[in-house]
Amino acid sequence: MTLFLILAPYGVYAFMMLVTSATASLVAAGAICLATIGFDAWRGRSLKILPAGTVILFAGILAWLHLIDPALSDKAVKVAVDGGIFAISLGSILVRYPFTLQYAVESVHPEIAAMPGFMRSNYIITGVWTASALLMLLANAAILYVPGLPIWLGLAVAFAARNSAVYFTRWYPARVRQKYGAPPPDALPHPH
Repeated sequence: MTLFLILAPYGVYAFMMLVTSATASLVAAGAICLATIGFDAWRGRSLKILPAGTVILFAGILAWLHLIDPALSDKAVKVAVDGGIFAISLGSILVRYPFTLQYAVESVHPEIAAMPGFMRSNYIITGVWTASALLMLLANAAILYVPGLPIWLGLAVAFAARNSAVYFTRWYPARVRQKYGAPPPDALPHPH
């Protein structure tokens, strides 16, 4: 469920960009980000880098769209969103606090969080999401700046990049637990 909540704002944004305006897409996705932040707060969890940064990103692009450049194309908005998500993800690595760490610490038993490789795993998983965001950014930039490229190219790259990152996020922690001999997650009492 956590992965669904993390990805929900971006899924809504991507779907709405296909059927409505950039303004409506940014507002709806921003509202869902705020709802996920509220849900985390209600459950006593910490404010996360990714949704907080995304709310700021969506609000900033929305402000730009309405105050500075109302003629900004949907393709340019997609590039701005992808660039912002890439910056948030890469920034979390550069400040030595990969964004996945907050989710991981809250979802595993403290013995697993203290294991060798836990921090490294979070850097690797965040790196995969950063690469995914970069691929989406490059695909949408290509569509924006190379006339004649089909819109489905950006959709295909986004679908493949996101789904690959989701698969890796589910697969890699199990591989690390197996490597270090950690008990399976269901063998330990859940922290929440």
